[in-house]
Amino acid sequence: MQPVDIDTGSGRIQGFCDARFNGVLEAFRQNFAQRDEVGASLALTLEGATVVDLWGGRKTRGGEPWTAEVVCTVFSATKGMMALCAHLLADRGRLDMDAPVTRYWPEFGAGGKASARVSMTLDHTVGVPHLRAPVPAGGFWDYPYMVERVAAEEAFWTPGTRQGYHGLTMAWTVGELIHRADGRRLGPFFDQELAQTLGAECWIGLPASHESRVAPMIPATPDAEWVKTRFIDAALNAPGSPANLFMRDFALFDVNTTACHAAEVGSANGIANGRGLATLYAPFANGGQLHGRRFIGRDALTRMARVSAATPDDATLMVPVRFGLGFMKAMDNRRLPGVVNSSLILSEAAFGHVGAGGSLGFADPQCGLSFGYAMNRMGTGVLLNERGQSLVDAAYTALGYRHDQGGVWTA
Repeated sequence: MQPVDIDTGSGRIQGFCDARFNGVLEAFRQNFAQRDEVGASLALTLEGATVVDLWGGRKTRGGEPWTAEVVCTVFSATKGMMALCAHLLADRGRLDMDAPVTRYWPEFGAGGKASARVSMTLDHTVGVPHLRAPVPAGGFWDYPYMVERVAAEEAFWTPGTRQGYHGLTMAWTVGELIHRADGRRLGPFFDQELAQTLGAECWIGLPASHESRVAPMIPATPDAEWVKTRFIDAALNAPGSPANLFMRDFALFDVNTTACHAAEVGSANGIANGRGLATLYAPFANGGQLHGRRFIGRDALTRMARVSAATPDDATLMVPVRFGLGFMKAMDNRRLPGVVNSSLILSEAAFGHVGAGGSLGFADPQCGLSFGYAMNRMGTGVLLNERGQSLVDAAYTALGYRHDQGGVWTA
């Protein structure tokens, strides 16, 4: 590993990089030089060994340097963190993916949801993508309150018959299943079974002792192209639609508060850095084990990597999507009209999750790669933007992959 110390003009890039991945380092540098990156961290592991660990820029525009200890909110990349917990329980025989949700959570059967299966909560087909009535101030941080609200909500569609991104409600549909199957709430389960065991700097419910490390998120600046997208049109002009309700709730989700950081919202408020995300996914990129410890069986790993549900028109995001059980799979919408930053180009074997604004964590068991990227300046779009995708592209190129025009990276 070669040490890195580069002045970008808007903050230094520091860390370490294996020479094989110098293209990744260059893409990270270009994000600051050409794509208005403010502060970010990036890490890659290959066959369990760290090959890239970079951080740079500033915690705020013109503010303190982004150091190795800085973390930030990774929004929906948290969903991947939560999904790993569900799969650990499934592998241990504690959570049956094919069982009715009501086996664990009888109250969830209200409102036309009695037929819902556990797997549907993970692949966005369960039918409660949002809550119709607004959540009061502080409601998102009140776990028992949100569990009751989600259980009582009338289904938007018969469970399993349509797919629509559960942007926030997934925190309680999946989170409460984990709670009922294990006895521990999601935050402690994740911390004890994954984060502490792996030494991964990731939290779903940040301890107060780490609050000073958090870089505040800088909202995306809408541009004309983004405003003209199908998603924004529906969000602004179709009251009560899933896109509209998602935008309403996201606007109420005040991420730059201690209350948000400390809460347990398994769909949206995870705190991490690139190193933490890459460390978290490392066992799942290496046959389910790391450094002699097995985390999950191979059958379970196969289930994690396969596509569970796909649609040409997601009810919330208004674009074609492909999801595994809790994870995003590669999605190529680059040539579609009326969309912006709505693709995620990985290999077909890879699985992970993008966060709003562009953060990303994933595992690729085909090549033994795990990847983590976290940043404070959010970009537009519903999936990955140019900053994150350029880093993914450089990583696959360094590994000898050559083609991405088929919608996935291939050798």
